Amino acid sequence: MSQKDIIILGIESSCDDTSAAVIKNEAILSNIIAGQEIHKIYGGVVPELASRAHQQNIIPVVDTAIKKAGISLQDIDAVAFTKGPGLLGSLVVGTSFAKSFALALNIPMLDVNHMHGHVLAHFIDDEGKAKPKFPFICLTVSGGHTQIVLVKDYLEMEVIGQTIDDAAGEAFDKAAKTLGFPYPGGPLIDKHAKLGNPDRFEFSKPQINGYDYSFSGLKTSILYFIQKQVRENPNFIEENLNDLCASIQKTIIEILFKKLILAAKDLKINQIAIAGGVSANSGLRSKLSEIGIQKKWDVYIPKFEFCTDNAAMIAITGKYMYKNDIFADQTVTAMARLKI
Repeated sequence: MSQKDIIILGIESSCDDTSAAVIKNEAILSNIIAGQEIHKIYGGVVPELASRAHQQNIIPVVDTAIKKAGISLQDIDAVAFTKGPGLLGSLVVGTSFAKSFALALNIPMLDVNHMHGHVLAHFIDDEGKAKPKFPFICLTVSGGHTQIVLVKDYLEMEVIGQTIDDAAGEAFDKAAKTLGFPYPGGPLIDKHAKLGNPDRFEFSKPQINGYDYSFSGLKTSILYFIQKQVRENPNFIEENLNDLCASIQKTIIEILFKKLILAAKDLKINQIAIAGGVSANSGLRSKLSEIGIQKKWDVYIPKFEFCTDNAAMIAITGKYMYKNDIFADQTVTAMARLKI
């Protein structure tokens, strides 16, 4: 190994996935994720159960990541971990482990913003795949966040638009619950939407100024519409499931892209990326490619494994922080709320 190589251990524990990754410069050597099946029976993530599962998973996950990477503990230059935002109990597990790990090996710590990580996942080496050029706009969409981020450099970002209430991912999951899907229901809507007519049903779209979003009204619109139809025909959902999913997905995607197109036009930027868990949605990915051709954008779509919560994105962000000497000390604490 040359002296220029930087090896970072990344740890992600912001919600219900325990993940550890090892990165060498921009190349991922390992990216291990342990999910938590327990939440399915409750229809959503239960914070207390999530933090307990992280405690059980974190040591084997980190151990597996290091072994799969084919490195020794002495090769690790620093440990990067998610400081926030996220579920506090879950974040505390990752933060505490990172502090102990760094102290034991006498290596520095890098406290990473989870949303920052989603954006920088685009800079992970991926078989010659092009990376965004600065400045670019990133639509970051997940279960807890919906943001339009102006990315000026690796460590310089500005949120220029965001949801004022619910996130797009939450709208997907709540709509899925209304349709009777188990948690997490967003991917199931995507699956059925491929078989349906997206123009069959119409739902209300919010009128919000600027680049901000709102999804609470849409959630209510979907709920009331389905309740009304089911009262008239108890088999309505079953008979129209694919069309309902396609129409719901189309509406959410149209809301997202209306503001993204506006921001790109106003800022005169044609480098457009998506990130976050909802960026795994096939409808969102194909719509970005379609609009990219129309608008002559250069579009950047992450690999599926780097869309949902993962430690690889934390490690790559930590790598840029390491190069800029942005370190945390042993007084660092997890934060449930944390702005970019």
